[in-house]
Amino acid sequence: MPNHLSDPAIEYLIRAIMTIQTKEECRYFLEDLCTESELLEMSRRLQAAKMLKNNYIYSEIAERTGLSTATISRVNRCLKFGNAGYLTILDRLEKEDRRG
Repeated sequence: MPNHLSDPAIEYLIRAIMTIQTKEECRYFLEDLCTESELLEMSRRLQAAKMLKNNYIYSEIAERTGLSTATISRVNRCLKFGNAGYLTILDRLEKEDRRG
């Protein structure tokens, strides 16, 4: 199955993200790269992934995040059948929170 995300422009974006060294650099890059709406949408999806991992129900996630149940379902499919991207990041964030 071809990976449509292996486009050279996407590879360049991935390389760019990997060069970020500080929280401030990350914030500035994301603010320049994305609209406020895009950033909010991505943050809501990450929050939904965290809530799904913690066994929240769709209706509560929708109420708290403002996401549609269709989007929550997509996030859930990624959690269960995706590339473990959400899970990897959520696990790292949990470890960071515990170190606090």
